[in-house]
Amino acid sequence: MAEIIPLLMFVVVCLVLMAGYPVALSLSGTALIFALAGYVTGYFDMAFLHALPNRLFGTIKNTTLIAVPLFVFMGVMLEKSRLSEDLLDSMADLFRGFRSGLGLSVVIVGALLAASTGIVGATVVTMGLMSLPTMLKRGYSASQATGIICATGTLGQIIPPSIALVLLGDILSTAYQQAQLSAGVYTPKIVSIGDLFVGAIIPGLILVVLYSFYVLLCVKPSGAIVAADDDIAQPLVGERLSRAMRNLLPPIFLIVAVLGSILSGAATPTEAAGVGAFGATLLAMFRGQLSIARLREVAQTTTEVTSMVFLILIGAAVFSLVFRGFGGEELVEQFFTTLPGGLVAATVLVMVVIFLLGFVLDFIEITFVVVPIVGPVLLAMGLDPVWLGVMIAINLQTSFLTPPFGFALFYLRGVAPPSVATEDIYRGVVPFIMIQLLLMLMLSLWPTLATWLPAEIYN
Repeated sequence: MAEIIPLLMFVVVCLVLMAGYPVALSLSGTALIFALAGYVTGYFDMAFLHALPNRLFGTIKNTTLIAVPLFVFMGVMLEKSRLSEDLLDSMADLFRGFRSGLGLSVVIVGALLAASTGIVGATVVTMGLMSLPTMLKRGYSASQATGIICATGTLGQIIPPSIALVLLGDILSTAYQQAQLSAGVYTPKIVSIGDLFVGAIIPGLILVVLYSFYVLLCVKPSGAIVAADDDIAQPLVGERLSRAMRNLLPPIFLIVAVLGSILSGAATPTEAAGVGAFGATLLAMFRGQLSIARLREVAQTTTEVTSMVFLILIGAAVFSLVFRGFGGEELVEQFFTTLPGGLVAATVLVMVVIFLLGFVLDFIEITFVVVPIVGPVLLAMGLDPVWLGVMIAINLQTSFLTPPFGFALFYLRGVAPPSVATEDIYRGVVPFIMIQLLLMLMLSLWPTLATWLPAEIYN
């Protein structure tokens, strides 16, 4: 009976979350109910909960997590400064000569927004409101347009600076040290958020290139509508290029300032997040989009998102302590080590479980609940922490797109016109899901796609 309690805990918390209860309260409430029942029946030692104050104090002292509100502030400020609208207009003008130029513009702008904001929901909604009506008008089918928007909107999950990578990096850092200590290594190596940022750059760029090739080769808008649109007098190429550069240079400069300071070692990710938040504020000011009311709105949104993240982190801390108290970690380790196929089978199983959980849980819950459980075991079995982090991030990004419960699909459905059917959105994302699965296969065959650049830079 005692052996199945950890599994029962996990199943119950998933059911409670699917019922729509708040995540943080679901995690902590489920854990405390199981702890009380276990204490009464003699299966649980309350001494495990005595470690909770130290765990929370450790979270408060963790300077790495300061990057979360700073990157959120940066993303929200850029979203409110109307940067994406000007970017999309100028890029659409620049690629007007291509038959799928507007679709390619959406991919490029989505990648730039991902590298500037790192917030999936905001990017999908913004791109949906701006580009979906125009794409439909320009002859793109509903499935083509919605698929491109949903896929590019989720690039913020993998392209740094991503909130998902910040949270994953912090969790994997603890898991990596725990795995080394359990193996008797008392001077453990450290993996940082910066390592994960650098490791995600090449896979992120590959994904953007694959998206672009697919759009150029396979997405063909209606010829008659495109021809009619192109008959309208357009600005000269030089004027279009000049306008595009004026709108491209500020976000590119901000991206280079944030990622460049990390890559060069001039700043930690937390310090780079401060640079990004300050740079986004200056950019909004220079564009005439900064006011007291807007600053108050950005600060309020940042506070709400950050509070949600840290409250979930507290709930996850309670859940993990109770899970450990019931012997859950030993159960997971024993299961993985006795699984036929060894490390490969264990990794595939974890990826499948994370993918399925991504249908119903947000990436924050999966990061705080699942990764601390399976991470130390997989890392102790020999997986590279950077490779594991990048694979989990891409896996979660794929689950954002997968029908019928993908979060990106719900975001776009909320802003799409009634003429766009839900089935159109589902059909449109299928090719991009295949592309992301192809990228995961490439990373499995060539792990150096994620590990080579961090090794070159930091060694």
